[in-house]
Amino acid sequence: MLFYYLLVFLHLHTFFFTALNIQESPSSNLAASIVSPAAVPTQTSEKIGDAEPNDSVKLGKPASGTAEVRLLPTSYAVRLNQDSLFAIYTKVGSFLPKERAAAISEKIKQLYQATHFEPEQLQIQQQSDTEDIVYAGEEVIISISNLDASMLGYSKEELASNYLSIIKESILKERENHSWLTLLKRLGLSTLVLLTTALLIYSIHRLFQYLAHNISANKQRYGNIGLLKRLKIVKPEHIENIFLRINGLLKIIFIGLSIYLTIPLLFSLFPETEAWTGTLIDWVLSPIKSMVWAAIAYLPNLIRILLIFILFKYGIHLIRYVFLEMERGHIHLKGFHADWALPTFNILRFMLYAFMLVLIFPFLPGSSSPAFQGVTVFLGVLVSLGSSNAIANIVAGLVITYMRPFRIGDRVKIGDSVGDVMEKSMLVTRIKTIKNEDITVPNSMILSSTTVNYSNHTKNDGKGLIVHYTLSLDYEVPWEKVYPLLIEAALHTPYIQQEPKPFVLQTQLNDFNISYQINAYTKEANAQAMIYSKLLENIRYVFQREEIELLSPEFHVLK
Repeated sequence: MLFYYLLVFLHLHTFFFTALNIQESPSSNLAASIVSPAAVPTQTSEKIGDAEPNDSVKLGKPASGTAEVRLLPTSYAVRLNQDSLFAIYTKVGSFLPKERAAAISEKIKQLYQATHFEPEQLQIQQQSDTEDIVYAGEEVIISISNLDASMLGYSKEELASNYLSIIKESILKERENHSWLTLLKRLGLSTLVLLTTALLIYSIHRLFQYLAHNISANKQRYGNIGLLKRLKIVKPEHIENIFLRINGLLKIIFIGLSIYLTIPLLFSLFPETEAWTGTLIDWVLSPIKSMVWAAIAYLPNLIRILLIFILFKYGIHLIRYVFLEMERGHIHLKGFHADWALPTFNILRFMLYAFMLVLIFPFLPGSSSPAFQGVTVFLGVLVSLGSSNAIANIVAGLVITYMRPFRIGDRVKIGDSVGDVMEKSMLVTRIKTIKNEDITVPNSMILSSTTVNYSNHTKNDGKGLIVHYTLSLDYEVPWEKVYPLLIEAALHTPYIQQEPKPFVLQTQLNDFNISYQINAYTKEANAQAMIYSKLLENIRYVFQREEIELLSPEFHVLK
């Protein structure tokens, strides 16, 4: 329906111009023909530089079958309202060309404004030296001399006849254009245009109202869109809101466009505002034309950008495949650890993308403009001033990656924090404690502090982590009896390795007791809390069974 009304709109525009007979006047062509010089210099006059765009004389508009129109220096236009009829080049006595043109224009204007105008009263009277165009046998409108005619390559009789036709047709045309009948016709056509525009706007409103209703009625279907259904990120209500906003924006654009196109159509119906029609249309067409030509001119650079992007994209895909194979152990490089593969690929990818942007930058639109360069410099200064800590963490992250102090899943102690490594990034490392606490540690802090890795020797061929505990016993208890009991307690503890066997060390001879340390191997560094708990249970059990008193921690028993 929308396209139907647009078609009707265009047909009405053509009908209006046909009904009003708004087309180039024969007098304009005639005026153009009589100012085509035959044997005179061909420079354009600057004296009539204030000509209207539709002025056939001043713009040098050629008539059909005539030479190209070129105005002479020091020429002045004879005007009626906004139209230039012909030009004056010569003076008569002390009457300068400028004064002649002004006087002739004023006399023609008086004829146009006269209550009764009879075209047949405009006649040519022959004088001894001139051909005069007079009205009612008395009022001389213009006197044409041999010099006037020779300047344009005519005889004075031919030039007078041409000027007479131009004056008659121009006055009749202007009087017709400003008659009450024509004005009423234009008002009627203006009313029809406004009614058609109102009907078009109403139709657009109803169309987009119908689309909005359908969008709201089918919002539950949006959740079944393939990608959105799998990701479950955007709710159907959000998609509905987006579609409704787009629908409302398109409605405003179409209504605004209809109103904007109606304004020049209305202006074209009246001679006083007809000159504005082209300006209003040009305000819309010029930016669109500029953008289209700019887009066409930018196509070579766009193709270069696409080629660079495709080359780097598939190059990075190839590099990613190589590093993934290295991470899986299918490709081996001497001295290059498998866990370096993904971080190294990320670093290399970042460098390649940065290099790609450097190559693309000169081809971006406006990249050479001072404004664009100023913005990039400002952003560069802003990033450099505000990212010193971030850069320090990135550098520390790179160092940590190749130092390999820990890997994902390792039980570590960083500063006072103990937990399992959950994530390593270029900026921070995240660990999770046994209490399910997530701790974020900046990489620069890790690099400047001591890191303890409990899991390093529990993997591959390592013997395992040694868990240990120190307790004190009386000097009366023989060590030969203590050692087997501590080893027995360790071997009955979950996750303790049978081989290598646990062992006991005497760590200190105190004033009243001896300190013994039980050491046992485990492959489960992440289960230390439970291992220590069970080990202490077993130690207490075996010593209570043998009725041996534990002195550490100290306590007193009254017997």
